[in-house]
Amino acid sequence: MTELIPVIKKEEIQQAVARLARQISTDYEHHELVLIGVLKGAFIFLADLIRQLAIPVKLDFVCLSSYGDGTSPGGTVRIRKELEIEVQNKDLLIVEDIVDTGSSMRHLMNYLETFKPKTVRICTLIDKRERRRIDMDIDYIGLVINQGFLVGYGLDWAEDYRYLPAIYQLRR
Repeated sequence: MTELIPVIKKEEIQQAVARLARQISTDYEHHELVLIGVLKGAFIFLADLIRQLAIPVKLDFVCLSSYGDGTSPGGTVRIRKELEIEVQNKDLLIVEDIVDTGSSMRHLMNYLETFKPKTVRICTLIDKRERRRIDMDIDYIGLVINQGFLVGYGLDWAEDYRYLPAIYQLRR
């Protein structure tokens, strides 16, 4: 039997998104910023974030795969959708739903560096350090969660639960 245990309320998410938007708007006020959304999980967070930014931005998406249908990250990270806009000499901000082991984020950062951007930074709604394998700096962190398999607000298990307005720990 599947159990959903509340972890982060909708209001807490909204507050974190507003705080991140203010900080990003301040930090990139006079820059040409390109947001790189990581599909599929980050689309809800990114949509809420971009609407609260006080600066103009460009937007593109990438799609990575590493989890499949399990609750543990797979060993190989693949890029399933590549960038479509020019990002050379531009400031890039990766917008991710959750940074867990760090493997996918490291792979994505290495990929983006091949385009010779001015900068590459990371914004994540959730920094989950329980299984972190790769040490990395995350520039903008919405919330820190130490453990549990999380679903809701874009996070999924086997393509389910993304639609939930809050974040829950999934117990099976």
